Amino acid sequence: MKERNMKIFVAGATGAVGKQLVPLLISKGHHVVATTRTAGKTEALRALGAEAIELDGLNRNAVIDAVVASRPEAIVHQMTALASMRSLKNFDEEFAVTNRLRTEGTEHLIAAAQAAGTRKLVVQSYTGWPNARTGGPVKTEDDPLDTTPPKKMSRSLVAMRELERLVASANGVQGTVLRYGNFYGPGTAFSPDGEITRMVRRRQFPIIGSGAGIWSFIHMDDTAAAALAAIESNASGVFNIVDDEPAAVSVWLPELAKTIGAKPPRRIPAWLGRLVMGESGVSMMTQVRGSSNAKAKRVLGWQPIYPSWRQGFLDSK
Repeated sequence: MKERNMKIFVAGATGAVGKQLVPLLISKGHHVVATTRTAGKTEALRALGAEAIELDGLNRNAVIDAVVASRPEAIVHQMTALASMRSLKNFDEEFAVTNRLRTEGTEHLIAAAQAAGTRKLVVQSYTGWPNARTGGPVKTEDDPLDTTPPKKMSRSLVAMRELERLVASANGVQGTVLRYGNFYGPGTAFSPDGEITRMVRRRQFPIIGSGAGIWSFIHMDDTAAAALAAIESNASGVFNIVDDEPAAVSVWLPELAKTIGAKPPRRIPAWLGRLVMGESGVSMMTQVRGSSNAKAKRVLGWQPIYPSWRQGFLDSK
């Protein structure tokens, strides 16, 4: 598919990834049909050069009608409902609508692709905490997902498993799942005015317990570049989209504080962290595993612009 302009349907074009992806696709000469749930955001999409549609991704008939009317050659699913993350303690509640978009929304887009004769589907997922919390610190796409996640994260993991099952079993559709790592950069919690950055400045984002949880990061510019690589590739399957340096919380969090000129983060014991952030937060701080990007590099030919969060943090401050 490379080097050929395509008509691409981007569902969730004003979300974190969509904001980066739409202008990139247009700059490469692709015709973009961009959807948003918010009527007030359609003008901004048109100003970028996209064909804008107001669309609820959970409305099956509306999704099918919009895709059939557009007849795109590729569909990209970037729909989420995460304007902010208020509580790791109530993880599944925070992700309730996003999990519906991962399951029902994916199902609707697959049905739409089949009705429109669209062969290519690229879908957003996530890597990091879903990895099994056993064995080595860095996992590949072939490694198992967690079979015993914290209770408050279990519904979200079920939704991601279902998303990947739906894409893998979609008849007549070449499906690609991009498991993104932890977002940082413009418009994220790690941006200069983002929630986590503000908390780190106030010393309200402590290292819990050992701080041994391994996080894999991805800069927002790299999420868009990876989606473009997936769209233009003939490959299908599941790919981790992360940078080259998975890092323990005890490593990256003090470095973030140093980069933004804040005091070092406080340290609190796991039992206290459990009261503040719940079992989900303690797991992410102490037990989660990172992810390898080797397959995405090898198969998609993708290379991160920011190989390490260290440089990305510096550029984002």
